Amino acid sequence: MPSAAVIHAACFAVGAVVGGGVAAVASARGSRRPVSTVPPIVEIGPTGDAKLPSATVSGALVSPVLKYGHPGPVPDLLVRKAYTAAYDRRHRHPAWTAEHLTLASLGKSALLPSPDGSENGDRSKSIFTEDETLPVPFRAKLQDYFRSGYDRGHMVPAADAKFSQEAMNETFLLSNIAPQVGDGFNRHYWAYVEDWCRRLTNSFADVYVFTIPLYLPHKDPDGKWRVTYEVIGSPPNVSVPTHFAKVVLASRPSSPKTPNVLEISTGAFVLPNTTIPDEAPFESFVAPVEAVERAAGLTLFSDAVKNASKHICQTTKCEIIVRRFDEARKRPELRRTVSAPK
Repeated sequence: MPSAAVIHAACFAVGAVVGGGVAAVASARGSRRPVSTVPPIVEIGPTGDAKLPSATVSGALVSPVLKYGHPGPVPDLLVRKAYTAAYDRRHRHPAWTAEHLTLASLGKSALLPSPDGSENGDRSKSIFTEDETLPVPFRAKLQDYFRSGYDRGHMVPAADAKFSQEAMNETFLLSNIAPQVGDGFNRHYWAYVEDWCRRLTNSFADVYVFTIPLYLPHKDPDGKWRVTYEVIGSPPNVSVPTHFAKVVLASRPSSPKTPNVLEISTGAFVLPNTTIPDEAPFESFVAPVEAVERAAGLTLFSDAVKNASKHICQTTKCEIIVRRFDEARKRPELRRTVSAPK
């Protein structure tokens, strides 16, 4: 698919799910935003710390009708060394993953130690593993991906969890994986986006990254909108998302004189699960955070955070760096010129 068509399809699909298009959401920014009564997935404290609100962790309704059991849906909350995720039992991949990246967590700080004092993680020692903490009927299985034509795509990349082997191993659990197109997406453009998220730590003290699989509608020749997607496995178990979103919140002191007053930047990017040319501009995949929230049925940030934040592309460059990591791994002579993600 030509780059222009890919970019147009991604943006147009996101516009459709918000009921009035991306332009309508963007134009509404100047109007007064209605107050949301849904608790956000992450709350940002005055010093930049983040926490999961109690309503997200627990809050099942108590009803006498459910005296013999609660049918769900149950979002399994998975708290790992390097990330937190909610697992979608129906689609058998994460509903969302959340990370907190810093120079220290990525092992790049000369002043602060990494979160784990153990030896750094080695990707070659990690293997894809079924998540045995999940009920057997709802687990994604290794066999589901066998000869499926899709990569086992990390929602939280292994390169974000290098501070210990245990942390890196947890990124290889299938509860952190979703089917992704390999060549041109998971191994290329998506990897460039993951690298961009890590590079944000060079400009911001704290970077929070959400990765969200999406199922967006497309317009068929008969003029009707439909959501269609593939399901892999035998029997078919694991859904293949049509799109993936990266939503970031980055904070830093507004000035050296006011270290406790934070400048907050947010941004969302929606990419189709298909081959994307390297030359496609990253900013062409920008979407309103509200569009992603509506499509995913989530509230990512509080209204206070949204109203106080600047767009990430206004406070830093939204540009990817093309690095063919997969080719460097296959060809040792390239390893000196194309380094792996750090």
